[in-house]
Amino acid sequence: MPPGYLASRGFFADKNRAFWFLQIGGWAGYFLLRSLGGLANRMGIAFILPTILVTITGFSLTLLMAWAYRGIIRMKPVWVWSLSFIILVSASVLFSALEVWAHATFYEPGWRPQGIEFFGAILLTLAVLGAWSGLYYGINYYLLLDEQAERFERMAAQASSAQLEMLRYQINPHFLFNTLNSISTLVLLAETERANTMLSRLSSFLRYSLVGEREGQATIAQEMQALKLYLDIERTRFEDRLRTRFDIAPEIMNARIPSLLLQPLVENAVKYAVTPLEEGADISVTGRAIGDRLELTVADTGPGLVDGKPGPTHDGTGVGLANIRERLQQAYGDNHRFELLSNAGSPLVQAGKAKGPGLLVLIEIPLQLVSPADNVRETGLAGANQEVAK
Repeated sequence: MPPGYLASRGFFADKNRAFWFLQIGGWAGYFLLRSLGGLANRMGIAFILPTILVTITGFSLTLLMAWAYRGIIRMKPVWVWSLSFIILVSASVLFSALEVWAHATFYEPGWRPQGIEFFGAILLTLAVLGAWSGLYYGINYYLLLDEQAERFERMAAQASSAQLEMLRYQINPHFLFNTLNSISTLVLLAETERANTMLSRLSSFLRYSLVGEREGQATIAQEMQALKLYLDIERTRFEDRLRTRFDIAPEIMNARIPSLLLQPLVENAVKYAVTPLEEGADISVTGRAIGDRLELTVADTGPGLVDGKPGPTHDGTGVGLANIRERLQQAYGDNHRFELLSNAGSPLVQAGKAKGPGLLVLIEIPLQLVSPADNVRETGLAGANQEVAK
């Protein structure tokens, strides 16, 4: 049970303490009311003794009732109602008998209630014990429902976390498949040095991605480090055909986002913009804060959208974009924006230096900043904003 659960229940955080507080306080109030009622009706100070005995009787009987109710409260409703009714009636009869005995012994010797008098006494004790039983069940059912709601909330959070983890781990096999294909090609071409360099960088990238935080969250700085490692791998294959630019506002470097959120977008840009063009393409990653929102974009100067999809062909697995949509939905619900737009406003496109209109992927999510002390990993991105095409 999480620490915050009991704290959220306030007075009932300690059920045992709450029970005794209410039990003692309730019967003390009963004794006070009965005593004051007797004195108000000129029954004299002698009425106090039988009232004390009656209060002790009620206190003891309700302890036994609480023990019995605890044993049946989780049964089926029909059994709870039936057994509770039997216990309540039995306790009321016993309570009334002891109350009559105490009154006849210590206050009015020789008095014996007849007919309606004894029936009235039973009804009075039935009302008192019925009110006690109602309060007992009301409080305990409230606590049970609260506990169940807390359990469902934890289960929902765990399911959501598991879904996010599944989606996050889906990225590595997707990226690994494409990278190993490239390494295989280099080996077939006997370019062992480049293949070895690519394997070394792949190892660094996978090591980085596997050290991700349990919540599946990373800072912008960490995400940029992951992109840098990935692009180092791809430059082994594309060399100067792959040109990149990072423009990340310094104030958002400690903003949290789902880890490896941008890597599939950059991978798509490499696949659909750089790969099919002989001269390659430019890829830019930008990030800025707009009020309490975080805006991230990944843009390229490739062919742009074809039938609303990136690239000239659609023979990919389709994992990347679908994965991002699902992760954003899981993490932020409807409080996010994810769009594929034309990059026609790019200076390179407008200057006629690009082969197509280009593609711009826009992500807008709530801005969640963390202090630098909360970062558990070194990012090594002191010059990320100054990275230029190699």
